[in-house]
Amino acid sequence: MAFTRATGKHRGPSRLARRSAGVAGVAALATTGVIGTIASPAFAADTEAAALEDTGLTQAISVDSLADRINAQAAAQEREAFEAAAKAKAEAEAKRKAEARAKKIREERERAAREAERKRLHSFRLPIAGTYVTTGYKTGGSLWSSGSHSGIDFKAPYGSTVVSVGAGTVVEAGWGGAYGNNVVIKMLDGTYTQYGHLASVTVSVGQSVMPGQQIGVSGSTGNSTGPHLHFEARSGADYGSDINPLAYLRARGVNV
Repeated sequence: MAFTRATGKHRGPSRLARRSAGVAGVAALATTGVIGTIASPAFAADTEAAALEDTGLTQAISVDSLADRINAQAAAQEREAFEAAAKAKAEAEAKRKAEARAKKIREERERAAREAERKRLHSFRLPIAGTYVTTGYKTGGSLWSSGSHSGIDFKAPYGSTVVSVGAGTVVEAGWGGAYGNNVVIKMLDGTYTQYGHLASVTVSVGQSVMPGQQIGVSGSTGNSTGPHLHFEARSGADYGSDINPLAYLRARGVNV
């Protein structure tokens, strides 16, 4: 009786069988593509590495883009600061020029005002508006104690306004003997003017007067034959220092 081995679930396959089965299984796996799945861990590792490399590149690009944005912002801020500084400088320069122009205009106006005031202070006019000479300077006759007229007479109806011919200070105001009510003014240039035969006096000694300022009202007081204004120009305060009144006024721009 021949010896036979028992088969069944209680016995494992032989080595040859297992080998044959392994070869067959590999072939089957290769045929079905499952072997690719078995090899997928290595492939997945390679893919992950590639993904990491891709991620690193993306990070580098993102960093570069962020740096570019920061640089652009810094450049924009620097440009804005430069433009703001330039604008402030331009505004300051414009303000300086405007102030310089205003100062120049102000100085010119002040200079013009001073010049106008100087001209006004040194201006001269007739002692009575619209008058004319009725008796000339040095006219001879018994009417005057010296034998001649020491001034000139201006036509002046009674009550006419008498003004100072120029700027000065009143040194005499009131009764003056033969001159009647009179006013004597020391002018700014050091000369003196006298206004005689007034009906009344409207200024006082020590008072400053301006050209054209009223000093009295015409009349016929003192040694007078009728209403008129006796006007004298003198080089000094005392009687006898008289100078030609017509030449005096004309030299100062008065049309008489």
